[in-house]
Amino acid sequence: MRILITGATGLIGTEIVAQCHKAGIAVNYLTTSKSKIENKKNYQGYYWNPSNAIIDVKCLENVDVIIHLVGASISKRWTKAHKQAILNSRLKTTALLHDTVKNNPNTIKQIVSASAIGYYPDSLTNYYTEDEKNVNTSFLGQVVEVWEQAVDTFKTLNITVSKIRIGVVFSKEGGAFPQLAKPIKYGAGAVMGNGKQWMSWIHLHDLAAIFLHVAKNKLEGIYNGVSPNPETNKSITKSIARHLKKPLILPNIPKIIMKIVLGEMHIILFESQRVSSKKIENTGFNFEFPNLKSALNKLL
Repeated sequence: MRILITGATGLIGTEIVAQCHKAGIAVNYLTTSKSKIENKKNYQGYYWNPSNAIIDVKCLENVDVIIHLVGASISKRWTKAHKQAILNSRLKTTALLHDTVKNNPNTIKQIVSASAIGYYPDSLTNYYTEDEKNVNTSFLGQVVEVWEQAVDTFKTLNITVSKIRIGVVFSKEGGAFPQLAKPIKYGAGAVMGNGKQWMSWIHLHDLAAIFLHVAKNKLEGIYNGVSPNPETNKSITKSIARHLKKPLILPNIPKIIMKIVLGEMHIILFESQRVSSKKIENTGFNFEFPNLKSALNKLL
């Protein structure tokens, strides 16, 4: 089996590549940096420039599955220009992949694309499954909606389409976790707002394993990439502090303060999405880190 990965050198991509190699799966990957191109039997790099619709079509050779991860970070201030970059980086790369597959001989049977739980509306009470039809009216909700629609165009090529709606990724290497843990380590940790907002988190190892599980088992449709046990912001903050043996002495940080500091992207910290992992579990997937305690024991 050979998989073509976009975003292979990012946080999630790096872990997927490691798990591919452990499972004996060869990887082709696309990169916008020619200096990152490697030429190994099981790890072959190819250049692309989605902004200019440039791609090395050799990247498709002997590929069975595309894992599509690439997209500009949502953790950078949402200026008008960066919001456009967030959108374009997802839509242009997907369109270029689609056109490349459509117009060149290939053996691709499936695309497994990243998506996000930002699709789901902000709610303290709802428990969201993949069948939810209402879409979050926020900027992120709109991005996810058009992103998923773009990925669906692969269905016209008789390719199985799968989408993983990713939650809050916990990893020592990057993502949300170091940002949550760092202020607590230095005695400056605090709960965001009232702390009741749900955070549907997932350990990086489990998230990468979900992508490969979907690919290896040719699973079609949408799957939530979250752990079975979401937690509130308050419980996560307190659990990290307890693991680090650090007190939480600062008062809760009001939403209005973070809105001033971060602008529109403050919603990442305050929106609440309690999301179910039952669908992926029902396909036989087993989480290595199903609860917060097991994840924190590994991360800390």
